[in-house]
Amino acid sequence: MNTIYYQDLNLIEYGKAWEVQETLMKQALDIKAVRHHQSESSATNLYTTNHLLFCSHPHVYTLGKSGHMENLLVNDNRLKELNVSFYKTNRGGDITYHGPGQIVGYPVLDLELFFTDLGRYMRSLEEVIIRTISHYGIKGGRLPGATGVWLDADDPLRARKICAMGVRCSRWITIHGFALNVNTDLRYFDYIVPCGITDKSVTSLEKETGNKINEEEVKALLKQEFASVFEANIVTNAERDLTT
Repeated sequence: MNTIYYQDLNLIEYGKAWEVQETLMKQALDIKAVRHHQSESSATNLYTTNHLLFCSHPHVYTLGKSGHMENLLVNDNRLKELNVSFYKTNRGGDITYHGPGQIVGYPVLDLELFFTDLGRYMRSLEEVIIRTISHYGIKGGRLPGATGVWLDADDPLRARKICAMGVRCSRWITIHGFALNVNTDLRYFDYIVPCGITDKSVTSLEKETGNKINEEEVKALLKQEFASVFEANIVTNAERDLTT
């Protein structure tokens, strides 16, 4: 059973969280490079480590590498008025919003220790979310041709997204991940075309249940379901501050 080191970065500026992920990815890639050039007889005890980072961000729109700028519906002046930052990223997918009340998960995994199948990885992330929101009586599903977790995915008139996803993978090391709307202010999605999909809406656990949700409880459930889906042991990384 693989070990995954968990840390809650709490509220952190998007660029800083991205730096943390890139640093962890580089460490893993450097280890892989060293091991690649070693013979079996001279191999050192260098092993990649797996991480699961949770956080939330101040208001920010992020555009994936395959995204389109026209899906950002406001100009720079309006962004300043809204106090929203903007990043072009190296993840997959189009544009999305991150902000307070949303739980963002960044798994930095070496998929060679799990399975070398990026499609399966995305379906596994979706399964984590589907299982988590089921604890609140919400039935999540998948929308053919789209990533993330949807409600009423089989009804074109009611389908709405509760969790967006986008990842980057290099030599089977992953960064970026998922954003689950818990108590999110959904009005911020009005200024973009979320994920580039024009005819679907977004939702949150708060909106679906009619109640404010305990975010710490959701994090605990996410960790529990992540460990189950990925058949891993999740250990709190209390001895290491990844943001320093």
